[in-house]
Amino acid sequence: MHEWALAESIIRAAEEYASRNGLQRISLLRVYLGELQAIDHEILGFALDNLRREAGVAIDRIEIVEEEAVFRCNRCGYEWRLSDTDLPEEAREAIHFVPEAVHAYMACPRCGSRDYVVVSGRGVRIEVDLEG
Repeated sequence: MHEWALAESIIRAAEEYASRNGLQRISLLRVYLGELQAIDHEILGFALDNLRREAGVAIDRIEIVEEEAVFRCNRCGYEWRLSDTDLPEEAREAIHFVPEAVHAYMACPRCGSRDYVVVSGRGVRIEVDLEG
């Protein structure tokens, strides 16, 4: 499952951050998951919880936050959310594997343009909190 590979990468990134900054402990590791990625939070959380025990830095707590997918049309400026659409399940599955495919399945609800940007909800990013 790719959630385990993702968890390994997240823990490795936290370890590298701690090493570069001379840290022995991270109070909170916050993981933002873009909605377009369609990552299974339960599996990722389980993997992160297990892998943090073997990490080269103490990680007290891990929080997973889903970042909502938001789009903005370059033509008319309209903003909308993935949750505002009625994409069929097969389209959502395709977008999960190749998020850039969203342009093939969706157009601006206001003007019909496919010239839009993903404002948020794409990719994975982490934040480290030393105070918790």
